[in-house]
Amino acid sequence: MARIGIVVNLTKDTNLKVTASIVKWLEERKQEVLLSEVTAAQLNRLELGFPPDDLYRQSDFVIVLGGDGTLLGVARQAAQFETPILGVNMGHLGFITELEVDDVFIGLERVLKGNYCMEERMMLEANILKEDQHAETFYCLNDVVLTRGPLSRMITLKTSIDDKYVDTYKADGLVISTPTGSTAYSLSAGGPIVSPGVKVMLLTPICPHSLSSRSIVVSDEESIRIEVAGIYQEVYITLDGQQGHVIKSGDRVIVRRAPLAAKFIKLCTRSFYDVLRSKLKESSV
Repeated sequence: MARIGIVVNLTKDTNLKVTASIVKWLEERKQEVLLSEVTAAQLNRLELGFPPDDLYRQSDFVIVLGGDGTLLGVARQAAQFETPILGVNMGHLGFITELEVDDVFIGLERVLKGNYCMEERMMLEANILKEDQHAETFYCLNDVVLTRGPLSRMITLKTSIDDKYVDTYKADGLVISTPTGSTAYSLSAGGPIVSPGVKVMLLTPICPHSLSSRSIVVSDEESIRIEVAGIYQEVYITLDGQQGHVIKSGDRVIVRRAPLAAKFIKLCTRSFYDVLRSKLKESSV
């Protein structure tokens, strides 16, 4: 018997019909189900409800019902407990989810029989330094993004890699992404698409003032240091587009490969390039 967590985006499965059907299907097969306390209350199954940390800690794997945004949020939490994730797309694009909702029971049948593989995705650690004192640490799966404030036209970001000066970017911002995040904001900013198995980071300026500024591929063994160099500038740093922090002139951000990794259950029926081809076609329609 497996202990299987279910995390659902309540704005996607509004009546919890899909969630309830998965719970029923799993219980009929003698599997133990763990839900968030909110979801358990809405299903009138309070005995299945757990606080977030307990849900991730005690589950053998977690089914995530939602879109890529939901999966990114779960990945940051599940990685702390090395808990694998099976993503089920209930969103629009679903680039990093594994299953479409119509295929969920076929996929779960294969997983319960052991017909799957495990894929690890590197994550990023971003440390914020204010007056050279550590202020806060964030982790993310897709990207760290520094962008201009609402009143700034352009920001100035002095950038070094392993303490070696690279450039001072005058731009709308910078995207530092993982290979997983290479198909997200980084791609929109002109960065390359990178296979998720490649252990690198991407540094991509957003609308740079200089035409010579291009995306840089950085080893995952290096660290990227960014200083807000302009006077009286306010910069927003966002992690996976979901967590945010305001930094100002003189503040620094150091980005490196995180000690955590996200684990994804894959059914091994399609390659990254199959997903890339189909999803990019969908996004262009």
